Amino acid sequence: MIISKTPYRISFFGGGSDYPKWYDHFPGLVLSATINKYLYISIRELPNFFNHKYRIVWSKIENVKKINQIDHKVIKELLNFYKIKDGLEIHYDGDLPARSGMGSSSAFVVGSINAINMYNNINLSKYDLSKKSIEFEQDILKENVGSQDQMAATYGGVNRIDFYKKKIKIEKLNKNLNKLENNLVLIYTNINRTAHEIAGTFINKLLKEKKNYINEIINIAKEAEKSLNNGNLDDFGNLLGMSWTLKKNLSNKISNNKIDELYELAIKNGALGGKILGAGGGGFLLLYMKKKNKQRFLKKFKNIIEVPFKFSSKGSEIILNTQKI
Repeated sequence: MIISKTPYRISFFGGGSDYPKWYDHFPGLVLSATINKYLYISIRELPNFFNHKYRIVWSKIENVKKINQIDHKVIKELLNFYKIKDGLEIHYDGDLPARSGMGSSSAFVVGSINAINMYNNINLSKYDLSKKSIEFEQDILKENVGSQDQMAATYGGVNRIDFYKKKIKIEKLNKNLNKLENNLVLIYTNINRTAHEIAGTFINKLLKEKKNYINEIINIAKEAEKSLNNGNLDDFGNLLGMSWTLKKNLSNKISNNKIDELYELAIKNGALGGKILGAGGGGFLLLYMKKKNKQRFLKKFKNIIEVPFKFSSKGSEIILNTQKI
């Protein structure tokens, strides 16, 4: 049996500039962090005395004889891509709900590719794992996704990620992280959405109508990195709010009345800024709120679903391998 463990991520700044439609022409820049919430993929060979050859366990249980009978699109495409002939049982489980803006789709791909390669006795480098994951999502699945989530899930940590046409560069950030962590609040809106559908409403406009927006959010990301390194974390919070205001203008699907009301409630109770994570439309709301205000806010509004977290320094890893290599 092989089990991979892959972190979810928080994207702070620069989302949109990590799409190839942008960075094939202009440099992109993202600040993001992985957290101590994880997605698990387990793979084991299925003995041939069952009536089925493949058993896939996710929100449903699938027992099928052929790969093309599998309903789970990503697993079906992965097994076809890697030309898996063995009978397999694959389980998926996660600490956070899917389609919630935490990079779960890419974490699933990264964790699955990591596990499948280890099943084939191949220990991928982080560079190869991130590259294969990006290519799989964008070229095989044909999803409207960027390249930051695969990098975050593979490498882990709090990072600056620079995107260029022929390379992606990742740099660890390590200053004032505990202080930042203490001033962040992660709230679940209880609204599910599909990221690639929302991204599809604006991604094709990046080079034309939205060019000024991308340049602006890249500049904000640079300022946020400075504020983090200098310890001016209130500026970091204000910049989160500024980037959220800009992002909402991209598409009418990025926010809604429930999100706007929750955000305004937080601002009135001491938050300096925040944003919906991922493409928008629902999922998790990240807020910058000083610790004393955070405690008061959560005590006052007990119906709010907060998810406590810490930053995680590790990317996708194999935590169990019972095979002999």
